[in-house]
Amino acid sequence: MTEAARPEPISRVGIGYDLHRLEPGRKLILGGIELAAERGPVGHSDGDALAHAICDALLGAAGLGDIGTHFPDTDPKWKGVSSLLFLERTAAMLAERGLRVAWIDAVVIAEHPKLGPHFSAMREALARALGIPPERINLKAKTNERLGELGRGEAIAAQAVAALAG
Repeated sequence: MTEAARPEPISRVGIGYDLHRLEPGRKLILGGIELAAERGPVGHSDGDALAHAICDALLGAAGLGDIGTHFPDTDPKWKGVSSLLFLERTAAMLAERGLRVAWIDAVVIAEHPKLGPHFSAMREALARALGIPPERINLKAKTNERLGELGRGEAIAAQAVAALAG
């Protein structure tokens, strides 16, 4: 096992969740990369549900509230920004408290597009924003078996668990 992949002792764990409605003509940004899709998320920032769920998991593990506390959708300075900026700022908050990201496990729930082929690029983008090796991020994808808004392709959701050391 490489040093980068070796797990660190865990001191805190947090969970995150995000969901965005999808509309035609909008860019689909997920895990910090743009994917080819007919619909994209409606959101104040770029609507990256995966980055938002990871951000919430990290903030929760650190006892720092949630994404809305630090990056409210009522603040115009966050309008249209890359959600990778939220992760960069969150990583800085963790570092200020002597905390490090030990592990992230996340799942995206969406009918389309197929996400597996994009996971490597997503891990790279997310890891770069967090200042960690990509081997510390595990990504999965699930469908909603064509049930509800997620299953009809009207929405995209993500769940994440983060473990912090320090």
